[in-house]
This record gives sequence, C-alpha cells and structure tokens, in this order.
Amino acid sequence: MSSKRNEPYAAIKKPVDLLFGNSPTQPDDKTNVPNTIAINKIKLPPSQPRRYFDPQKLEELSRSIKELGILEPLLVRPLSEGNYELVAGERRYKAALMAGLTEVPIVAREMDDAITYQVRLVENLQREDLNPLEETEGILELLALRLEITPDEVTSHLTKMRNVCDRNSELRHNVMSQSETQVIEELFTSLGRMGWESFVKNRLPLLNLPADVLEVLRSGQLEYTKARAIARVGDEETRKQLLEDAIAYNFSLNEIKRKIQEIAIAIIVVLLATF
Repeated sequence: MSSKRNEPYAAIKKPVDLLFGNSPTQPDDKTNVPNTIAINKIKLPPSQPRRYFDPQKLEELSRSIKELGILEPLLVRPLSEGNYELVAGERRYKAALMAGLTEVPIVAREMDDAITYQVRLVENLQREDLNPLEETEGILELLALRLEITPDEVTSHLTKMRNVCDRNSELRHNVMSQSETQVIEELFTSLGRMGWESFVKNRLPLLNLPADVLEVLRSGQLEYTKARAIARVGDEETRKQLLEDAIAYNFSLNEIKRKIQEIAIAIIVVLLATF
C-alpha cells in the first residue's frame, strides 16, 4: 500500500490542480462541470482549518454576491440523500447565506476523507488574508498529514533539524537524511512561502504565546510582531488590558514597547515602595 509521503507535491500551490489534475484518482469529466443546487443541500463538515471570519469582510462579500452572484463555484463532495459536504469555499458559502441566496454553483467531486482534509488545508493556506498563526497551524497540519504523524511530532522533528543543522557530525547526517526531513524540505519548497529554517525560528514560537494573545492573533485583530511584544507582559490582567488598548487605539509597535516599559517601571516603583 502506497504511503501519502510518496504522493507528488507539484500541485500543492494550486488547490484546483490538486483537485482536478494531480490527485491519486482522476474524476470523470462530468464531475468538473459546475452545477447549481439548493444551498440547503450543502452541509458543513464537523471541523474546518479556518476558524475565524471577519464579519465586516463577510458583509462586503455578501453585498458583492447580491449584485454579481458567486463567481467561483463551491467545491463539494456527495453525501447520502442528495446532500453534499462543503470541501472548499466556506467564506463564499457563508456570504451566500447572508445574501439570501437559495441556490449556489458547485463542482461535485468524489473524494475520500484524507484527500478532502488535505484539500481544505491547502485551500486555506492560499487565502490572501491568512494571518501568521493560521499559516503556522495549517502548515503543521499539512505536514502531519503527509508524514502520518501528529503535529506535535512534526514540531519535535523540525526542532531537531534546527538543532543539528549547523553541526558537522554523524548526528546531523542522520537527521537530515531521514525520509521525514526530505518530505518537510519538499513541502516548504512547494509552498514557496518560506524555508523550514525560518518557519522554526519565527513561526513555531507563536504557538507558545499565552492563550489570550493567541486568540487575538488568530482573529486577525493584531499583527504578530505586536502580539509577540505584548506576550512578554507576565501579569494576565495587565496583558489583557494592553491587548484591548492596542486593538482599540491601533497602537504602533513602538507605542506598545513604550507602554511595556511604563508597566515595568510602575512595577519597580511598587516593589521599591514595599521596602
């Protein structure tokens, strides 16, 4: 039985190619022809890679759909009793519901669970408004799927690669020649976003940020450079207030750093007053 590790990566940058050109099983031509179905026949999957949708942008897309309709069909796979499961296009689906559409254009495709999940991950990684945390989580999940291990195990292997990359030793040779390492290098090359070294150095640390900072970062309300700076504030209540102020007043990174210095000085003053 062939492993997912041996499947080609050439189409990873274009989900439509992955779906209709380079997938393990080729569909009949008729499955690629857009069709129109009742929107209530489309069911959302239990979980999706994308977890946050900007309400304002959804409203803007909804207005556009009212005027022009849906320009790009939703990708679905058949379920029982004439229903379909949404595979790609959740943002367009939600905006269509807001616009009051009763029918939407779709392309139906037979896909197993593994291919379906991979397509969702790849499509999510191609979004223009993808924030760094979503990108980090998406890449880890895609690597886990390819390597058939958990995201935590992917993180462990990436960290090991980083730790040995500058060593001229047998350990470095063993780690860098492993099949997992080759798959990781190929996938980052195919995605064309960043190298794995940059990913380990600049993106993996995001996953260790406090939960309140992660929530703000995932929602796209704050740039990750600002979020990382605020994460250095140890007191939870103080950090929460700074997060709220940074969002409400659109603080620059320098303003945030100055606020953090003021917080540090205030703490020192309080400590000195206790002596």
